[in-house]
Amino acid sequence: MKTKFLDLGKQPIANAFLTPGKCEDEFFYDLEVGFDSDTCLVSHMNFVDPPLMFNDEYVYHTSSSQTMVDHFDMTSQIIKNRFREGSILEIGSNDGTFIRNFSPATSVAIEPCKNFAKITVEMGYATYPRFWDYDLVKEIVGRHERFDIIYSANCMCHIPNIEEAFNNVYYALADDGVFIFEDPSLLEMLERNSYDQIYDEHAHVFSVTSLRSLLNKANLEIFSIEKTPVHGGSNRVYVQKSGGPHPHDDSVELEIKHEVDNGVCKLKTYTDFASRVEKSKTQLLELLRDIKDGGNKIISYGATSKSTSVFNYCEIGPDLIDYITDTTPDKQGKLSPGVHIPVISPEEGFDDSVDYAFLGAWNYLEEITKKESKFLRRGGQFITHVPEVRVCRGETAPTT
Repeated sequence: MKTKFLDLGKQPIANAFLTPGKCEDEFFYDLEVGFDSDTCLVSHMNFVDPPLMFNDEYVYHTSSSQTMVDHFDMTSQIIKNRFREGSILEIGSNDGTFIRNFSPATSVAIEPCKNFAKITVEMGYATYPRFWDYDLVKEIVGRHERFDIIYSANCMCHIPNIEEAFNNVYYALADDGVFIFEDPSLLEMLERNSYDQIYDEHAHVFSVTSLRSLLNKANLEIFSIEKTPVHGGSNRVYVQKSGGPHPHDDSVELEIKHEVDNGVCKLKTYTDFASRVEKSKTQLLELLRDIKDGGNKIISYGATSKSTSVFNYCEIGPDLIDYITDTTPDKQGKLSPGVHIPVISPEEGFDDSVDYAFLGAWNYLEEITKKESKFLRRGGQFITHVPEVRVCRGETAPTT
């Protein structure tokens, strides 16, 4: 049974940036989050229809972050070193940042956003611009046979019907194959109070405990877990068909014990989290208003899905944040979803007039602080809400 524990209010599509003067038909939904006591799964009470989020106008480019480029290069090498070379399928290939590390002759990409699917096609990869459903899986297996490796990063958590998604993985996976996927960690979210992990695309926030239950229903089993720092703390999960050839290591049971010890299977853990989220909202608004009342200029650094969630929940608009800087050309000249803060390029807006910058992309802190050392040296300061609301002066900035 799923019980609601958190209400983040009316929210827009997090990546649906708006053209000025064309905001009247903006879509909003109620972002309510629940806990399923049967599976320990945390997910939306009501899911957003995937085509509203993932379509030909999707704007997030994985390759725009050097952190993610390096991460996928490293992950590719880990996979090649740990498992035998063979056929590979990527679910949610975006602009090809991961799959480019594998031969087009033995690789297949799945990407429902046609603007990104076009990129991997031009790179020479067999690409299917469709959602991960049974009809697609049957077609792919019929053309390519079953795969030695299926990989997905920050994508499985996007799929509302996660049980069907895992059943489809079982169907497409070779009997001795490996399914490897990465998604944000529920326990990390709880520990960091990073409620901005919750937005339209993140239909679920997974614990390893919930994943084991869901995967077992699909005759799949987890045999290893690795923790990664990306996206504010994620789990890389290694899965095989039940009874497969790969030995189980201690990482799975250790992580599940750690999660259970920290209350991931107790509703009270989530009601306590909701109270901390409400407190964070109050404190962030107070801090921004105090800084603004002091005559300071505040911008936001990164037009991210995370910041969309925060700004709409906290009702933070252009009265507090002058504008958002972002390197993505498709976002520049637009208005942020919901609260309609202008988005401009860093070259245009991240100058000496900026006193404070809210970390919309706090999970890329190391990359940002290296890039913006001049801002910090001249006395500029970052603002974050993770793990608590505070001003960051470089050396005291939050770790990721």
